[in-house]
Amino acid sequence: MLHIPWIQRRLQRAHHLVFSLYAGLVAFGTYSCMYAFRKPFTAGIFEGMTFLGIDYKIWLVITQTIGYACSKFYGIRFIAEMKGDRRAQSIILLIAVSWLSLLCFALLPAPWNIPFLFINGFPLGMIWGLVFSYLEGRRSTEFMGAVLSISFIFSSGFVKSVGKITVVDWGVTEFWMPFVTGLVFAAPMFLFIFLLEQIPPPTAADEQVRTKRAPMNKRDRQAFLQAFLPGLILLIASYVMLTVLRDMRDNFAADIWKDLGFGAQAGIFTQTEVPISIAIIIIMGLLVFVKNNFHAFILNHFIVITGFLIALISTILFRQHRIDPVWWMTLTGLGLYMGYIPFNCIFFERLIAVFKYVSNVGFIIYVADSFGYLGSVGVMLFKNFSGIDVSWSHFFMDAVLGVSVTGILLMMASSWYFKKKYDAVNNKSNATVSGEVQIAG
Repeated sequence: MLHIPWIQRRLQRAHHLVFSLYAGLVAFGTYSCMYAFRKPFTAGIFEGMTFLGIDYKIWLVITQTIGYACSKFYGIRFIAEMKGDRRAQSIILLIAVSWLSLLCFALLPAPWNIPFLFINGFPLGMIWGLVFSYLEGRRSTEFMGAVLSISFIFSSGFVKSVGKITVVDWGVTEFWMPFVTGLVFAAPMFLFIFLLEQIPPPTAADEQVRTKRAPMNKRDRQAFLQAFLPGLILLIASYVMLTVLRDMRDNFAADIWKDLGFGAQAGIFTQTEVPISIAIIIIMGLLVFVKNNFHAFILNHFIVITGFLIALISTILFRQHRIDPVWWMTLTGLGLYMGYIPFNCIFFERLIAVFKYVSNVGFIIYVADSFGYLGSVGVMLFKNFSGIDVSWSHFFMDAVLGVSVTGILLMMASSWYFKKKYDAVNNKSNATVSGEVQIAG
């Protein structure tokens, strides 16, 4: 990928805030454009279409999510071992494969086009790790990661609105809509990848505060998991549940809104996601001011717990008809993303910094993601093949109530485990230093 030396020199000399804004916004732009190749088809209803007695759209969502989940398992090794000089080329190749699969999806008749959603999902699952690798290990990673992560919220709604516009205003069929939406975002995608590649590596000061980041081979990955296994199980279990709820809300938003009486409003996707985006970027961005890595790590636990509480309480209020559907979808989205976003950009970043473990965030994010999307696929299969006859809006409500309580308990247990682990490591370090002083004396 082409590097422009003067851009990199300017970024190296830039004020810390200017650099953070540049890197965060460019990463946001890149990942937002990726969503145009992944999510637009979910804005379609594909009404009246079935395959083997199951709703056609359900097949599409499950097939793409399976591809995405498989990608996360493959990405554990792929992202952990990725060298910096191959990231941009890898992003371009992966996007190209996913886009071609959307062309095949449009050209082939249903149901023979269903497998191309698997091909579409597999390469896209590795984009997050590649993009985030440009940002990790820096003093302001929280702020940049928060800006990047807003793409989860804003872009999903935005590209679905664009997809809906191509159908409603341009006369594009629901089958061609995903490919056409990708075409709209193709040029901006390449521009943002070019700008992303200009970001210089972390400085020595960054490494001193946040620990050096490096590729991890198989032995490194096994050692990391063994060092923190009980805590990681608690965190990953919480993340699996957040992923299931977030995917359910995201993939079937059109169906939920239809149940709630807002199916004809293309802008409803963006209407709820913009305020959520603003709130999340403020909450996550403020963590950059928490200099103590351990304090920030524990604070992240309480942010996730608060998110579960917001989702739980808002759903109870909606069931009691005390808030309207727009407020309910906005508040549940806020709560879920308050839990989901930290896991994708901040939680494991601070974990590495707390214990000064030379590694990379991409590896552990992909371990969590692989089980997260596996859980998402499992729930969708259960909902659609178990014979339960309930709308997506009611299924989502029930899931929020059950998952939120469990998630709160898991996160409380995780904070206790890592507090004990941190105290043990510190006590051992203090004992070693004390012994060295006595020997010297």
